[in-house]
Amino acid sequence: MRPLLLDLFCCAGGAGMGYRRAGFDVIGVDVTDQPNYAPGPFVRGDALAVLDALLHGLGVKVPGRRPVYARELAAVHASPPCQAHTALTKGNRGRNGWEDAHVDLVPPTRARLDRLGLPYVIENVQGSPVRRDLVLCGLHFGLRVFRHRYFELGGGWSMDPLTCNGRSDHAGHRVAGWRHGVKYAGDMVAVYGDGGGKGSVAEWQAAMGIDWTADRRELAEAIPPAYTQHIGRGLLAALGRQENAA
Repeated sequence: MRPLLLDLFCCAGGAGMGYRRAGFDVIGVDVTDQPNYAPGPFVRGDALAVLDALLHGLGVKVPGRRPVYARELAAVHASPPCQAHTALTKGNRGRNGWEDAHVDLVPPTRARLDRLGLPYVIENVQGSPVRRDLVLCGLHFGLRVFRHRYFELGGGWSMDPLTCNGRSDHAGHRVAGWRHGVKYAGDMVAVYGDGGGKGSVAEWQAAMGIDWTADRRELAEAIPPAYTQHIGRGLLAALGRQENAA
């Protein structure tokens, strides 16, 4: 049997698909319906409430199968909403009385995962309060997106660090599109927004390594599955070492 991983704040399943490709069975959880979620069964529910249920010994109801309990899980991945930490949000705060209602869900997610005691991964954007155990970039995997993300590894496991050094790693690469009235040629794709000469849906899919959804919003919010396929392989190795040590 493949080890079972819970994919919290899953959206359309960019992270979950990477773990599936690495060798996990995956269950996705999100507070809104995700009809295009492809890595495995999907549960509509609040991620923190699901963690609370697991902590209290309750099962998570999964469509098409019996409830899943904490003892059956090998690991947990969590991608809390990142809007509270984006450069746009931070830049707008305090300007002309602008206020936002974005809630930072990283600390309460981390606190529950620490109590659960399973190996876990928390993913978020640059500038978030997530420990930089891994800083991944699309160039690490031959992708045509930069898409920098932080990954915090908790619950007693680790893997060799892989870190993007920003501009020093990006030499010779440029994002194609319009900026300040000038159209630039480039080998990289900007997978976000609608203006600025952004690429086609097909170009976004190819750049991200995602072929199961053509929804621009879902593609823009996703992480490339290559990131978590890399992490998943390291996690499987760590789980194997733990089993051998036991």
